[in-house]
Amino acid sequence: MRINNNMSAVITNNQLLGTENSLADVMEKLSSGFSINHASDNPSGIAIAGKMQAQIEGLSQASTNGSDGISVLQTAEGALNEVTDMIQRMRELSVQAANGTNSLSDKQSIQKEIDSLLEEIDRVADTTEFNSINLLNGSLDNRTYGEHATRIQTSTAVPAGTYTVKIEKAAEQAKVGGTALFLNGDTELSMGGEVIINGYGITLAAGMSREGVYEAMRDACEHGGAQITNPDDVIQINSLKYGANANLKIEFSSIDFAVALGFTEAATAPVGDNGAPILEDTGFDAVMYLDTVEPSMFGPQATVNKDGNHMTITDTNGFKFSFLVEAGFDETTDPDGLGIINFNVTDIGSMTLHVGANKNQNMEVRIAAVTTEFMYIDDLDVTRKDGAEDALDSLDTALSYVTSVRSQLGAYENRLDHTTKSLDTTEENMTSAISRIEDADMATTMVEYTRLNVLEQAGTSALAQANELPQLALQLLQ
Repeated sequence: MRINNNMSAVITNNQLLGTENSLADVMEKLSSGFSINHASDNPSGIAIAGKMQAQIEGLSQASTNGSDGISVLQTAEGALNEVTDMIQRMRELSVQAANGTNSLSDKQSIQKEIDSLLEEIDRVADTTEFNSINLLNGSLDNRTYGEHATRIQTSTAVPAGTYTVKIEKAAEQAKVGGTALFLNGDTELSMGGEVIINGYGITLAAGMSREGVYEAMRDACEHGGAQITNPDDVIQINSLKYGANANLKIEFSSIDFAVALGFTEAATAPVGDNGAPILEDTGFDAVMYLDTVEPSMFGPQATVNKDGNHMTITDTNGFKFSFLVEAGFDETTDPDGLGIINFNVTDIGSMTLHVGANKNQNMEVRIAAVTTEFMYIDDLDVTRKDGAEDALDSLDTALSYVTSVRSQLGAYENRLDHTTKSLDTTEENMTSAISRIEDADMATTMVEYTRLNVLEQAGTSALAQANELPQLALQLLQ
């Protein structure tokens, strides 16, 4: 029996301290709900849980990113719905203007509404924004660069790279020429007569000044879909359009009247049923080659559709590449004498949506420009001869273009909808997985708490008994 070192008390105290430490750990788990509160609790588990938590938070934000992307697409699609309605209204107006019961003043009234709608389409394209990001002016489409060409458009099936074309001969307008306005330097018209330009006729009286005749003919050209050169130059009338679909027909009331105006070739021109001379011409489509230039990414099966200087190149799997060649550009006007246009198609410009928890898990969204220029309806004029019929063709093409853009937006939107659902499901499953690693099983932990609590009480009682043992030594001293 020893009194200096009460080993029973020391042993019991050590056991009690261990029980108290274990009980403190269990209490921390119960109060926090986590089975891992310190790295020492589960070194490998905390490493795994840390990576999984980063994934869970990334998936949550990626789902939000996807939802924001859907909002962008819905904003753009809502604006395009209005653009579609405006195109439909212009088409309705063009059908109205095509009716022969309308006078010129009626057509001019119709044209005013068309002009207003065209301005509104461009305004919508310029001002439709999401979080200050413009959506419909082409700034969210892939960038393509090329000299001597404008209105460049590429479908989503056109990969980035260099595409080369050769313009051997530029597109031409239909044209009818003469000498200077009036012959022999006269300042007044020597005789009167009628001139009809593409179906629009005017009567010019004898004695009209050079300026008066020019103004009258300029107005006639405007309504007939043509343009006239400056009266001080060699007179020439050109069609507004380029290419094989550009026709120009000028009829005069007599050969003498045509010659008096300065159209000397009317003396040998064909004549109509009434014996009046007719001067006619047709435009010329640009001559373009794809297979004579290297290197170029156009495939051997690519085909070209030409409308004057408007070129559309199509290929398999939705490949479409269109542009407007600079007027007059070909190998004869090119300073290098080649007539080569190099297009650099990039993958820059589209909206990148980060729809994953990790690096480079992106989705590219392209929204084409929906301006009147890119839809080739910026020059609609139903007051011209056959202008209403031309407008109907252009508006049908524009309507097809807009519906194509809307279809692409719908495809993006459906994809994003599935993407966000997938992200949410993955986040849910990963949250369940990390819960099994770091969340405390409250039932099991409570059982452990109860056990340790009993042990602590027993240890406390045993320690009290052990502390009484040295008192027994006093009985030996009595």
